[in-house]
Amino acid sequence: MKNNDDRKVMVRLENVVKEYRLGQIGYGTLNRDLQSWWARLRHKPDPNVKIGQEKRLTGDILRALNGVSLTVYQGECVGIIGGNGAGKSTMLKLISRVAMPTSGTIDLYGRVTSMLEVGTGFHGEMTGRENIYLNGAILGMSRSEIDSKIEKIIDFSEVRDFIDTPVKRYSSGMYVKLAFSVASYLDSEIVIMDEVLAVGDAAFQKKSIEKMRSAARDENRTVLYVSHNMATVRELCDRCVVLSEGKVIFDGDVEQAIRYYNQHLQSAADGSGSLADIERRDRNLSGLFRMTDLEVQNETLYPGEELKFRLCINSRAASDNICLRMLVSSGPGEIVGMACSGSFALKEGNSRMTFSFPAAPLEAGSYVCDLVLFTYDGQVQVRHDFLRKILHFRIESRELHFGSEWELRNWGSVKLSGIKVEDSEYGG
Repeated sequence: MKNNDDRKVMVRLENVVKEYRLGQIGYGTLNRDLQSWWARLRHKPDPNVKIGQEKRLTGDILRALNGVSLTVYQGECVGIIGGNGAGKSTMLKLISRVAMPTSGTIDLYGRVTSMLEVGTGFHGEMTGRENIYLNGAILGMSRSEIDSKIEKIIDFSEVRDFIDTPVKRYSSGMYVKLAFSVASYLDSEIVIMDEVLAVGDAAFQKKSIEKMRSAARDENRTVLYVSHNMATVRELCDRCVVLSEGKVIFDGDVEQAIRYYNQHLQSAADGSGSLADIERRDRNLSGLFRMTDLEVQNETLYPGEELKFRLCINSRAASDNICLRMLVSSGPGEIVGMACSGSFALKEGNSRMTFSFPAAPLEAGSYVCDLVLFTYDGQVQVRHDFLRKILHFRIESRELHFGSEWELRNWGSVKLSGIKVEDSEYGG
């Protein structure tokens, strides 16, 4: 199908809605399920539900996608980014026909290869070679067509020594290498990938990105790529879609999309507020010291200025050896650097601490930070609290570089020291 400007449409979504009915939660044991049933029967709080999940108990409707309309053309590499729960994976599952939309239409104009998670479509008892033939048959390819490509697939996957071994014995890295090789070499006009490149090693990631870029530009294939790693989105994609709460909030240039997403995160976080009810996903935290409130005093900086913020920390014991680590990212999953405080003391109860971070090496752009509370006695490090992507700030540009503002995409986030001319020689 072609549109008015003669570009061939490969994927079209029109007002797509996907709803899930959230039924009663099962907690894995009869005893806990009975506790929850008895509490609801008496109109009491569920003793087993996590904070903030009360609304998910019985019969609620979750609208994972809420009226998404999107058109993707032949030869495009489209990145899809957004926070957890934004609807990215749901949209790819609908396009892949793994699930059906509640309402709206999805039109596909070509065969689809999907990589929604590591090893999708592989049979664990079959060898790598057998799984290649299986995936090709699912796509409607003949045995002779697969025979003509299988050596290239095996070479690209880097698992030739194990190609006749059942894939249930593969590591996650071997899985993704073979799965990606199958998806990139088999004949399909549309390739769908959901965070799959995060598993392979750095060299394979680079090779895979080059292969996908070549597939889009030289073979005119269409690629849809979901990732939290902004570096791979920048390298691979020429267009980017931002999702939030099941809706498309931006569709356009990759760098503008990443900047818009970071600003959206910063706006949503508002730079301050209570941290007490935020769920900690790391089970290895001691919980002795816990960040309960954050106040960012200057969210917008200029190069060379310091970021200042205040933390309220609740302590269940006194300590004089607490440290704060800050992991700085220029986008979700793209770490720029790490900063760490010296040791400081906390008394039992609530303490308010003010911190400053010199942002001098960083160039203009939006940044998001993880905060970690830990102690280190010279041998053992113990993490007490860990909040991901909780502190947001932006650096505005004051100066021009070669006649334009700093180009984050091409020049990076850190301004390195200048190059000195040590010596010169000129011909006679």
